[in-house]
Amino acid sequence: MSVHSDRHIVGSSIRQPALQSMAFRETAWSGTDLDELSEALSTPKAAIKMTAERNTSIAYHCNFISVGDVSVGDCSYEGTIVGKRDGVIDRMTIFLPTQGNMSFGGKREPIYSVPGRGVILEPGNARDTSIFGPRRHLCMFIDQAMIARRLTHMFERTISGGIDIHPDIDLTSGPGLVLQQLVSNLHSGLSGDGLLQRSPLAVSSFCEAVVYLLLETCSHRYSEELARPAPAPAPRHVKRAIDYMREHIAEPLSLDDIAVVAEVSVRTLQQGFRQFRNTTPMSYLHELRMQALRQDLLECDGKQSIAEIALRWGFVHLGRLAAEYRKRFGELPSQTLKR
Repeated sequence: MSVHSDRHIVGSSIRQPALQSMAFRETAWSGTDLDELSEALSTPKAAIKMTAERNTSIAYHCNFISVGDVSVGDCSYEGTIVGKRDGVIDRMTIFLPTQGNMSFGGKREPIYSVPGRGVILEPGNARDTSIFGPRRHLCMFIDQAMIARRLTHMFERTISGGIDIHPDIDLTSGPGLVLQQLVSNLHSGLSGDGLLQRSPLAVSSFCEAVVYLLLETCSHRYSEELARPAPAPAPRHVKRAIDYMREHIAEPLSLDDIAVVAEVSVRTLQQGFRQFRNTTPMSYLHELRMQALRQDLLECDGKQSIAEIALRWGFVHLGRLAAEYRKRFGELPSQTLKR
């Protein structure tokens, strides 16, 4: 078997100053060396040994991007490759395939990943892996502690350990299709010199959307409890949340951040905004940022472009922004800028 590999760091927080606080790192691995592949897929707490079935030829290309508590990857493989992991990875892992098959040794029976069918693995759920190339998938890794923090704030009590999330998710429609689109947009927006590298607000929103999509639409231990009506909050909680949003509008804010300041759970906060503002907390924050964007356009001295101002407030897709801006204010951002 020929042996060749290439590993290089293609990004860092030094190159993307906007994401310095989010510990950005991008690394690419490619070649035919199984030892290099093992290194690429290992973590400090859980090494994995990759071997080729019957010493057949293999090839791979993996691009991983880490930002804060989340990592995303775009991986492709040729040949049949088997992996055995020593230790337990401390992250929830999501595989979103577009080509080829992959299987995992589950606790009770194998778990299969094929195009149109995603797989969600909690720590310890699978140690053996088989890849049947040609295979390509997007993947996402979320710190288990981050999942626990979200649920803790949603329920106003301490949540720890696994959540027994169902390992299968349909990627052809509904939440699974949305999940695949979110992860794809997050990876493409962060790789190379993507626009998301200049907008921590947008990165935070993408990661937040993925976590809450999983918790609110996938079956797990707390699904029934999440489906129960949340207690209505007092109006002061909503006001406290709005005041905090206004004071920190230019910072990456999550529902957790806002709920902590409002001194209520995430569910109670969401219920409060529906009851007293007829919207959601994040939609309200989005509206505040849209107004801030307009104010910046009105006060612009001509030294900044619309794209630069939009990125400052977390708006990445200029075409979508233009349509939303026109619907909201009756004119395009370019028309506001010319005033």
